[in-house]
Amino acid sequence: MSPLLALAMLAAPACPVPAVFPPEPARAARVLVYGHRGASALRPEHTLASYAKAIADGADAIEPDLVVTRDGVLVARHENEIGGTTDVAAHPEFAGRRTTKIIDGEAVTGWFSEDFTLAELKTLRAKERLPELRGTAWDGQFQVPTLDEIIEFTAAEATARGRTIGLVPELKHSTYFRAHGLPMEEALLAVLQAHAYTRQAPVEIQSFEIGNLRALRQTLGQAHPNIRLLQLIDEPQRQPADVLAAGGALTYAQMLTPGGLREIARYADAIGPDYHAVIPFDAAGCLGAPTPLVRDAHAAGLEVHVYTFRPENVFLARQFREGDSPATIPANGMVRQIRHYLRTGIDAFFTDDPAGGRRAVDAGPLSPADR
Repeated sequence: MSPLLALAMLAAPACPVPAVFPPEPARAARVLVYGHRGASALRPEHTLASYAKAIADGADAIEPDLVVTRDGVLVARHENEIGGTTDVAAHPEFAGRRTTKIIDGEAVTGWFSEDFTLAELKTLRAKERLPELRGTAWDGQFQVPTLDEIIEFTAAEATARGRTIGLVPELKHSTYFRAHGLPMEEALLAVLQAHAYTRQAPVEIQSFEIGNLRALRQTLGQAHPNIRLLQLIDEPQRQPADVLAAGGALTYAQMLTPGGLREIARYADAIGPDYHAVIPFDAAGCLGAPTPLVRDAHAAGLEVHVYTFRPENVFLARQFREGDSPATIPANGMVRQIRHYLRTGIDAFFTDDPAGGRRAVDAGPLSPADR
């Protein structure tokens, strides 16, 4: 059992009532709900079924993580290692493609998107990444979608529902793919420009790397006002993969200093930190005191789009859990937790359960019951 799951099963001590602090005004006109990999708490992530559920449940935008096939097609997978989210291991014809690669400085063993053509990937079926929490009822039913298919699907949904639905694509492992002759940025812009929908609908390109976002800012200029850029932030001690590859010293912790945030604002519109960087959990797993990050980011001219709110006990602060099972989904646990983060002035957030995120945003002022 992972340490995270074990922690969730400990007897929960009483948590103090979180401090009520003066809210920081959001920079955005309204807080946006992003369907993280679709509605990945309810359907296998990065499938059209997951995106459909997210849209039906009120997501303002959906998030396709992007990797590349051998023949240069952008497809939606959280990682280029596809063994954890598809049934590739059950295909004997692909057994010989299991290998170990160095991805962003770390050894990873499995099957990789860049070793498969699109036609080969289409023979695979998606499976649940977290079966111990979310079960396997939907395994084997859905294909790996291309970015083109996702855009076409989103455009059709937007027309049918009479509302605009944004896309928040993440470029995964850009430096790695470019080194292997599969540059992603040019491919992404080409796809976005090939569809009438993404020439005008809100698009927010995100990455944990820096160089690709800087290059995109220069390429986009002022010619594509519907496209914004989001600098994702990983764990404080880690480095962006492109910085690591170049032998640089910059860490994510340094990027979140006031000076670091001002530098990000030169090329990006928002930062995307883990929500624990905004309100951390204390040693007992309870909500702690908010950090100055939202205030500092807003002062630098950046919005704050946090990730990732999930509905299961194991991901919640102790005061919002029910029982000891990591997989239990408290009726309003995630909603109550999100509402505390909304008070910090965040401008958008990613969630595996967009219906709960929608309820949190639409519920009005924080009440004593939320605490």
